[in-house]
Amino acid sequence: MAQQPDYSDRPWLDPNATPFIRVQAITKKFGPFTAVDNVDLDIYRGELFCLLGGSGCGKTTLLRILAGFETPTIGTISIDGADMTSVPPYERPVNMMFQSYALFPHMTVERNVAYGLERDGIAKAEIAAQVNDMLSMVELTPFAKRKPHQLSGGQRQRVALARALVKRPKVLLLDEPLGALDKRLREQTQYELMNIQDRLGITFVVVTHDQEEAMTLSTRIAVMDVGRFVQIGTPTEIYEFPETRFVADFIGSTNMFEGRITENGADHVRVRAEEYEADFYIDHGMSIKEGTKVWVAVRPEKVEISKTAPPFGPNQLKGVVRDVGYLGNFSTYRVQLSNTRIVAVTHPNQRRPARGEHEVDWDDEVHLSWAASSAVVLTK
Repeated sequence: MAQQPDYSDRPWLDPNATPFIRVQAITKKFGPFTAVDNVDLDIYRGELFCLLGGSGCGKTTLLRILAGFETPTIGTISIDGADMTSVPPYERPVNMMFQSYALFPHMTVERNVAYGLERDGIAKAEIAAQVNDMLSMVELTPFAKRKPHQLSGGQRQRVALARALVKRPKVLLLDEPLGALDKRLREQTQYELMNIQDRLGITFVVVTHDQEEAMTLSTRIAVMDVGRFVQIGTPTEIYEFPETRFVADFIGSTNMFEGRITENGADHVRVRAEEYEADFYIDHGMSIKEGTKVWVAVRPEKVEISKTAPPFGPNQLKGVVRDVGYLGNFSTYRVQLSNTRIVAVTHPNQRRPARGEHEVDWDDEVHLSWAASSAVVLTK
């Protein structure tokens, strides 16, 4: 008997799994403006799911629809099998953590966390126990008697998180939860947030415009643009296999080369880029006609840079280094080709150079190349 696949950490791949949150044909209009345009989305129990996009793309509006603060113009939303489309916010099994944290300045940390339980009429002893447990989880027990103004930004963020989680909602919605923190603290807090979510098993839906944050936090990402999803997938799928030029450009950085299909086999594609006088070879086939205009996308870290020419073959360009950026663990290069186009290259600094030594420097003539598996062919 064949062993069944284990989908425990990837329920979206299980054809028999039931979505925990289901968004169906949701549209939200504000007068003539369409903020969310006929979107469908399934989120599974225990996911840490990110809605990612630029300002005005519709991600926060969709989050507010999930919370019940906005009513969809068209469409339905269900949570754990129950229709929530017309259910008011205070009756939904969700809680929301706002970007501003919205803490009560006159209350102590423990009173802020206890507020929702007090409103629900929970017994004082039970409130005290739950608040103590939650403050311990977010490592704020020593600060229980302090007021918000006596805390750092990261500590205030954890108070807001504890207050949102203490009632054990089925879903926690987070609107730019780390946006007010500096870079170092934001990176540290990302892992704290992931650990807390994993321990509690609560489904998180996070809105962010920060690509790195979404890649670090999420089980899956929905990239939004002008009210629609342009791609939904795991961080690896979104980064390594973008489906459009928009996604390739929006997530990280990429080099884009326009060309036409000259050869299309079962296991490869060959693209001729006349502007660069180059041929590109990609080691996967596509259902596409020869002569079709396409774009070859290559991430900067996949490009090899050398002052020595590699063996003759495809996926090669030649240029002059115009800019060098040393960032400690890696260096970045901007290489100008003969047609004046710029190619970005990222190179890890795996060894410590001698003082004053540079493998590649400004104005060096260099050769660029990449493996056949490193590029992605995009048709739109």
